[in-house]
Amino acid sequence: MKKWHHLPNVITMARMACVPLLILVLRNDHYLDALWVFLLAGLSDGLDGYIAKRFHFVSPLGAILDPTADKILLVSAYVMLALQNLVPFWLVLVVTFRDLLIVGGYLVYTSLYGPVQMRPSIASKVNTFMQILLVVFLLGERAFGFHVAHVQVILIFGVLATTVASGGHYVWAWGIVKDNEASRARRG
Repeated sequence: MKKWHHLPNVITMARMACVPLLILVLRNDHYLDALWVFLLAGLSDGLDGYIAKRFHFVSPLGAILDPTADKILLVSAYVMLALQNLVPFWLVLVVTFRDLLIVGGYLVYTSLYGPVQMRPSIASKVNTFMQILLVVFLLGERAFGFHVAHVQVILIFGVLATTVASGGHYVWAWGIVKDNEASRARRG
């Protein structure tokens, strides 16, 4: 079993390798191909997580690689969809800024307080679901030639709301709560 220990990380790196392919097929307006690449990448995310937890193959490298692969995939999809005017540019800025805020917050937090266990919050999980749902909806709409009135707008504002809520939660949890705990510890 030891020789399979790195399988989740190999699957995660394969997901990262899907990103250039996703960018290429989106650039060429091959929406069905893009949908398949995006769905395959999503399935690989579930598979690597399942294998890591089920067989106790969780590793510090995997804890960094997995969310990094997810963010690279989603941000790349959003940038390409914005370049094709399928999502507003401001949404790409909000999604990307939230991710940079989390990475920057993580770096500041670990430098001030030491290592932190990265666990996505419920708000973050809802946000990720909404971001994925919007991409799948847009790719599916273009791939299969359907249009459902107002759904795109609802999903865009759903992504905006959950992105702001999730980013705000991380700022609150890592910044305000931890700073208050440190202040109490200094006084106590």
